[in-house]
Amino acid sequence: MADQRPPDPARRSERSRAAVLAAAAELVTETGYAKLTIEAIAARAGVGKQTIYRWWPSKGAVVFDAFLAVNERDGSLALPDTGDLAADLRAVLRPTVDELTDPALDRTYRAITTEVVNDPALRAEYHTRLLEPLLEATRDRLRSARTAGQLAPDTDLDLAVELLYGPLHYRWIHHLGPLTHAHADRLVDAALRALAPRD
Repeated sequence: MADQRPPDPARRSERSRAAVLAAAAELVTETGYAKLTIEAIAARAGVGKQTIYRWWPSKGAVVFDAFLAVNERDGSLALPDTGDLAADLRAVLRPTVDELTDPALDRTYRAITTEVVNDPALRAEYHTRLLEPLLEATRDRLRSARTAGQLAPDTDLDLAVELLYGPLHYRWIHHLGPLTHAHADRLVDAALRALAPRD
């Protein structure tokens, strides 16, 4: 006997939302952020433009959610804790370098960065949903290292996080030189020398 139950609006909405995020991720890679339009996202996703505006206030918000959806599929933000702090930090910074040097991702990240700088609402979302969870995961790993005596007991964890991520993003934003695994390794070594326990 055929299933006579009515369609589930929530399931249909979730399918549409997933289609929009997938379309946004594909199109921003294909065309770049500047040429991306809500109309193109709607057409690729097979939804009406008003459906997108019902869920997102701007193109930047759609792209940011698409970016988060990809990162959520990639797993937890927690840093590895093998007991070797330098190796664990390299295991985080090296993939970050790979992402920032990927031509398609580079364009997306720069577009999102511009939107975050200029849109206070999107900036709040970025801090709440991505930046702060990443920084807290890093602080957790550094806190564990501090407890184990691998860092000075008075290490300022917020400053330690900035020492790790700040120079990498500074170089990326300003195109100051090549981003490589070797450069990431040097950043880790320099940061750990600065934070090491003092005799």
